[in-house]
Amino acid sequence: MTAIKLDYFRLRRPLSPRGGGYSALWAGLLAAALLIAALPSAAQYVGKIDTKKQSGPELRAVGVLEWTGEPGHPKTSRLVPITVWDGEQLQDASIYLARPAPLALETEVEYKLHQDGKTIGLYVIDRAAQQQGSWVGYGAWKPLPAPKPAAPPEKIADSNFGGDSGRPILHRKNDSGASTGANGGSATPAAPPDPDRPTLKQPQPEETNKPAEAQKPNGEAYAQPLPAVSDPDRPRLVRGKPADSGSPVLPTLIGQPRDMRQTIAVSDVTNHPDHPWTYSWPSSDEEATMKSDLEEAARKALGLVPPPAPSQPAHTRTAAHKRAKVAPPPPAPLEDEQFRVFELEYGSGPTMVFSARTQGTGAGEKFITLIAQPDLYGNVTVLLKNQTDAAHLDVTPEMHLIDAVDAMADNRGELLFGLRGATQREFALYRVLHGQVQKLFTSAPEAVVMSAAESTAG
Repeated sequence: MTAIKLDYFRLRRPLSPRGGGYSALWAGLLAAALLIAALPSAAQYVGKIDTKKQSGPELRAVGVLEWTGEPGHPKTSRLVPITVWDGEQLQDASIYLARPAPLALETEVEYKLHQDGKTIGLYVIDRAAQQQGSWVGYGAWKPLPAPKPAAPPEKIADSNFGGDSGRPILHRKNDSGASTGANGGSATPAAPPDPDRPTLKQPQPEETNKPAEAQKPNGEAYAQPLPAVSDPDRPRLVRGKPADSGSPVLPTLIGQPRDMRQTIAVSDVTNHPDHPWTYSWPSSDEEATMKSDLEEAARKALGLVPPPAPSQPAHTRTAAHKRAKVAPPPPAPLEDEQFRVFELEYGSGPTMVFSARTQGTGAGEKFITLIAQPDLYGNVTVLLKNQTDAAHLDVTPEMHLIDAVDAMADNRGELLFGLRGATQREFALYRVLHGQVQKLFTSAPEAVVMSAAESTAG
């Protein structure tokens, strides 16, 4: 019985935690429970929250503004949506998030108009409509906002450290009307104003209701307000447009008139600085040489280079023939030549685009567009050649350069072309990289509608 009591009391004796008894076991279980409870919350925490990813990608829309008239004051205009960069790939802006109008043509969407990478104005969408099944936007061309004036410099308080340094000080006129000179004397007061000089003065309230003959002019002009009109039946002119008048009727551009002009339009949430694309040649002679080489390549492709004259036999040549020098024939003329050079990346070499057509009209008219770069030896290397004629425009459309544009906000320019066919047109975006030309995007075909003036002229 005594042994049993001893064993019983031995069990109730406190155990040392260093010995690894029950206290250490319970502490381990408690720590494990706390760790398991904290696992779900730790798994949910991913560090700093990226608010940009939660609010969606930063979109960048690219379009083409087409207008007639003067820049800044167009007679008619429309904006054709081309691409929308969603952060991963280029989307077709004419159908991207259409409800039913596409996102790129929502009301009050603002586009920056670019020419050679420089902003020349703003275009604000007012409404969207469909032309031959394709969405276009109508709006107003607005000038760039005036830059904010610089803040005036802060006034520095005049403090005289170290007592009188002998420097003369200009004192301002005090409230009493007298000014103190440098020696403490009183300066001569200014002369009183001319009493005969007419002044503008508001009439006193008590003089307003007096008749005109009772008021003494005394050389002063008075502005007497008209009495308020209290007749409720009197017609009034209301400024501004009525609430039920709807949106204003804007002049629209129909078809593709001959005087239509085009420029790049970009809409982006982020305010990117301008990126000029024009390449600066080291010398004008190098530019002239490159253009001449491209003209020669275009003539060869179009078949405009005449074959060399047959050589005469040696026995038929006389002294007179040896003395006479036959002038070479002039080069075949090219119409509507366009030669533009771009620096599509900072510090990169020139990328040249040359386009032209042959003389005349009709089915025999030919078109050519060349994209080229100089090689290491300064010779022209043609990277892309597009050649077609008027009879096969729907098979191989004419490539018409619009401008260079940064479509994906990566400070790298792409070339935007209009592909003109006989009955439809498209827009294509090309990237020139590592001596190769890659087509990145082609818009949906759009029907070509000729205006009345153009159809009459044709």
